[in-house]
Amino acid sequence: MSLEEFVMTYEKPLRMGFFFGMLALIGGWELVAPRRALTVAKGIRWLNNLGLVFFNSFVARLLFPTAAVGVAAFASDQGWGLLHYYGISFWPALFISIVAMDLVIYLQHVMVHAVPVLWRLHRVHHADLDFDVTTGARFHTLEIILSLLIKFATIVVLGPPVVAVVIFEIVLNATAMFNHGNVKLPQKLDRVLRWFVVTPDMHRVHHSVADDEANSNFGFNLSWWDRLFGTYRAQPRGGHEGMTIGIHKYREPKQVAWLPGMLALPFIGKITGYAINQRRWQGDDEPKS
Repeated sequence: MSLEEFVMTYEKPLRMGFFFGMLALIGGWELVAPRRALTVAKGIRWLNNLGLVFFNSFVARLLFPTAAVGVAAFASDQGWGLLHYYGISFWPALFISIVAMDLVIYLQHVMVHAVPVLWRLHRVHHADLDFDVTTGARFHTLEIILSLLIKFATIVVLGPPVVAVVIFEIVLNATAMFNHGNVKLPQKLDRVLRWFVVTPDMHRVHHSVADDEANSNFGFNLSWWDRLFGTYRAQPRGGHEGMTIGIHKYREPKQVAWLPGMLALPFIGKITGYAINQRRWQGDDEPKS
């Protein structure tokens, strides 16, 4: 059985296996050696964050039954996309597709911080008062739909192999749970890994209430893009134990920790608030790190 046949045959078990496997692995690590103390009870956070995940999965499956894999298969049958047009062979196309789709995720992430109306959706992810493995999958339903539409457009333009789409989605979900983990890697290992992938300490900076810190480290999987585009920040100003997670204006647990509040959050407040080009740090000097 070829790689493509294997991935296509076992796509759903692979996706579910990696999701629950990483959830158990990182969740167990957090229980044994948490990086930070939680401000909201873990049971409440997991119940509501994962409740949003399952609700989103239901809606996405209802609206787009075949999801990205179906779009990739259709595009391949029609010969759509740059990789088909230029006749790129399978293995180079696989590598190019995974890297290119990761770049699109990075650019999409910058966009949802930069455009006020999109920030309203994305702030559901940032309003989490704590930072743990479930934060990595906590997104508003409308942002999930937007993300899927962007992914579909990317697939049609790029024309990736179907197996590349499956592998990318598995890797992205797994790394998102890893780099949102409330865990600490040995400093030397973290320093090496973050040249290639986003580590928990690297991404935690992005969830700071400090505006300039929240507008850094946009990568979800590959860390190259932040270094390349100048959005990389090594450490939070107040240290990982001392930093505050979340958004200044949204600190009430009923509003940001419970599912009804999460679903309502995009429709609260002014539309011009908290856009990337309106946010500046006015505090102390930068740390030397």
